[in-house]
Amino acid sequence: MKESRLMFTNSPADALRELVAEFDTRGGVFVIADENTIRIVDTIPVIADVPRSVIQSGDSNKTIAELSHVWQQMSTCGLTRHSLVVNVGGGVVTDLGGMAAATFKRGVPFVNLPTTLLGAVDAAVGGKTGVNINNLKNEIGIFAPADAVVISTCFFATLPTDELLSGYGEMLKHGLLKGETEFNRLLGFDVLSAEPDKLLEIVKESVEVKRSIVAADPAEQGLRKALNLGHTAGHAIESMMLDRGAGVAHGRAVAWGMLVAMILSHTRLGFPSSLIHRYTAYLKMTYGTPSISCRDYDRLVELMKHDKKNVGRGQVAFTLLRRPGEVVTGCVVAENEIRSALDLFQDLMG
Repeated sequence: MKESRLMFTNSPADALRELVAEFDTRGGVFVIADENTIRIVDTIPVIADVPRSVIQSGDSNKTIAELSHVWQQMSTCGLTRHSLVVNVGGGVVTDLGGMAAATFKRGVPFVNLPTTLLGAVDAAVGGKTGVNINNLKNEIGIFAPADAVVISTCFFATLPTDELLSGYGEMLKHGLLKGETEFNRLLGFDVLSAEPDKLLEIVKESVEVKRSIVAADPAEQGLRKALNLGHTAGHAIESMMLDRGAGVAHGRAVAWGMLVAMILSHTRLGFPSSLIHRYTAYLKMTYGTPSISCRDYDRLVELMKHDKKNVGRGQVAFTLLRRPGEVVTGCVVAENEIRSALDLFQDLMG
């Protein structure tokens, strides 16, 4: 599977102009954005006047129905395999837009321009595309890397605090996968007040962690499952909250899920308790506490059984750590262990 060309710049309009000039666009350029990011499209000359599909914002709209609507517009506009699709937006846009481009006429080249921190460090890079069904995240999708990704932090100044913290949750995960030094550095970094150029530096380092893992295992046969750290429990919390109509940002749920994974890592593999307590203090101060109780355990475990990285039916597999930077994937964890970890999670979070 091809690797995406990554461009880190705070002059995204110039980078996109250069990219479009390099592609065969005899079939035209087509933009996919959402109702919020379409204003950004209008400020970038090379894509300001091209045909576009504007989808509804929010993860609840990452659906087959919305994907079908995009396909229909691509067909109406006469796109060919010599077209170029440019996805401008957060994870919903790049996930859904990437799948639309990769499947229309069995594949149209596409470029991602992520406009959120979460999109830049997670969704736009790595080749995963997809949509949700039955409130289960990314249940339908394919591996299809963007031909190029333009990553710029100049879009992040207007993001709400929750959006910035959501992206930072994935960055904390990358830091933990890299090692203790990087993880500690991220725990001490103030993402909410960082200058764009300084933020671009650490975003580049974070994306490089993901890029190197994806390059070694693009189709998620082994090592790439390391990127699931925090996601087994995190996705379950996220989906349960979505069921309740009280959705939480993806990266916030992942940040909580990482603590569950650390607890299991401690009991299974001897992960240092000192780091668990330090991370708990950071988590409570920065991300708050999820509104879950022991009455939710049955639902959370059931949702974990739907995780795409599980192998055996009814089993739940976690990515765990012996220590920062030393990952063990595919750890099958029994239901009673999960419930005990959730109990400890609640005790720690107070």
